[in-house]
Amino acid sequence: MAQPREVIPLDTDWFFHKIGEHGWQAVALPHSFDGYRGPAWYRRTLHLSRVRNGKQHFLEFDGALLVAEAWVNGQSAGRHAGGFSRFRFNITDLLHDGDNEVVVRVDNAPDSGIAPLAGDYTLAGGLYRKVRLVTTGDVHFDMLDYGGPGVYFKPSAIKREHANLAWTVRASNDRARTVRAIVATQLRDAQRNVVASARKTVVLPPRGTVQIELHAALPAPHLWQGIQDPYLYTSEAALSEEGAATSAHADLLSFQAGLRDIRLDPQRGLLLNGTSYQVHGVNVHQTSLPGKGIAATDADIDADYRILSELGVTGLRYAHYQHPQRAYDLSDRAGWLVWTELPLTAAVNGSDAFLANSTQQLRELVRQNSNHPSVMVWGLGNEIYQSDATSARVLDALQKVAHEEDPGRPTAYANCCGPIDGAQASHTDAVGSNVYFGWYDGKFADLGPFLDANHVRRPDTPLAISEYGAGASALQQEDPPQRPQPGGRWHPEQYQALYHEAAWPQLAARPWLWANFIWVGFDFASAGRNEGDTPGFNDKGLVSFDRSVRKDAYFWYQANWTTRPMAYITSRRHALRTQAAAQVKVYSNQPSARLRLNGVDLGERTVTGRIATWQVELAEGANRLQVTAGAAADEVEWIYRPAPAAR
Repeated sequence: MAQPREVIPLDTDWFFHKIGEHGWQAVALPHSFDGYRGPAWYRRTLHLSRVRNGKQHFLEFDGALLVAEAWVNGQSAGRHAGGFSRFRFNITDLLHDGDNEVVVRVDNAPDSGIAPLAGDYTLAGGLYRKVRLVTTGDVHFDMLDYGGPGVYFKPSAIKREHANLAWTVRASNDRARTVRAIVATQLRDAQRNVVASARKTVVLPPRGTVQIELHAALPAPHLWQGIQDPYLYTSEAALSEEGAATSAHADLLSFQAGLRDIRLDPQRGLLLNGTSYQVHGVNVHQTSLPGKGIAATDADIDADYRILSELGVTGLRYAHYQHPQRAYDLSDRAGWLVWTELPLTAAVNGSDAFLANSTQQLRELVRQNSNHPSVMVWGLGNEIYQSDATSARVLDALQKVAHEEDPGRPTAYANCCGPIDGAQASHTDAVGSNVYFGWYDGKFADLGPFLDANHVRRPDTPLAISEYGAGASALQQEDPPQRPQPGGRWHPEQYQALYHEAAWPQLAARPWLWANFIWVGFDFASAGRNEGDTPGFNDKGLVSFDRSVRKDAYFWYQANWTTRPMAYITSRRHALRTQAAAQVKVYSNQPSARLRLNGVDLGERTVTGRIATWQVELAEGANRLQVTAGAAADEVEWIYRPAPAAR
């Protein structure tokens, strides 16, 4: 039987040095630096024994911003350009028994040949994801295939009665002689029973890699059915030398897998296993937190995804780059459908170097994530403002690469500031619109007519809403609110709620949209902004940057997207009142709600469109408001202090 690889985490015992600072600082990974665009250095000692005893050693990085170069014992191990994907260096020939010095230089300075060139988010630097040493035998699955696993599960013709299974396996032989090897794959169900398998004998040339195709069939597959039933199988692959007395040089790989059929229909929206399926959710940047920046742990990511689960999302858009593997795994398990994309934001470069790097990052995105059943589309760009021959060349080339890499998934582009039938929106299989009627321009009611006009202009193209939203500060309260200036310092929480109260019914009334994604799930760092309560942040999140506040709009969507009984009194942070007359507004997914003010029953109201309201008179001093709706309840306290009389 094949043996698992040896994996040594390299998250501790690092020393960090940044240009302009003195000495080296002891750090642990993940680690990031912000407010600085330029090079920095990491180093550590790695102790190993029996380095070349039929083994191959790979230094594996889950991500490093933006360019990473590594040296082992003073010799170059490799260079990687691109800040968001996994990459590996084979360092076997650079190691010796005993202590080995590993040095990594990272540089997040802008580079005209590397995406992204611009964007509405802060590009921090560092070894901000995990690093490890992976040791395999001399015969192993390809470790240098654009950071991918080297084993790719490709089900097809998926129906409830039958599914065709295929595995593409890349097997590598690092010996100086030819090896006859056995490749075996199998699929296990959730009870660990083997339900399908395939096997081949192959000849691996010396110092070479061979690609093998294996096939099987599965009757009556248990389908991955979104949030209703995100059923996962386990795909396993084993690589062994034929006739070997031992399997010391073999390799073993397993990952979760799902069987589902996804189609984007211009008239019916997204079809999951042949049935219309509503994809609604939020855009998310990778988890970033105060004091940590983007150096988030698995526990930090898990906490964010619990917040999203309680919100009731059925899908996510991963803005605007490849996210950590933990995120895709969690979406697989939750049954959420994911739009994941390249970091082509705002600008492109016409150089061959930029196109080559964008192509590399696309191949990395696809190969590292194609095994995830949650991934529904490959995003090729977001709001590229130059609609010209240069951007057309880049997008056309990437469209071709995406279809070569994965013909089974469609591509998408997030269009902004240009017509839906314009040149910029013409390169991908599907198109999303980034629209902010009632925030940057227009009024709330413009959204529906805009969508209908797009549908008429592109009747044969699947359309979605890739972004919509408005800014909000939980520290700024105004009820009722005036329309704020988007670039201003006053973004009252109540206006964001009104924006979404107006937007969601218009989107829900158009089921031909294959997805709707709010901008954005969590407030995030954006160095170019100077608005809201804190410079350097985009505050359109439904949740505050420190995760301490779920804004009113969060509960508006919870009322629309969840079935567990809930009730929420809005404007709860507008707790100090200077007027006795007040409106109490409640979001709920129950048919009716009842309000009490200071113990007095103010009656039951029908919840219409997820909202119930009461007009009340506050007593001077503290006022306790309590609402019940079915099994749900909520309460707040408002203080009424009359405004001083004018003199």
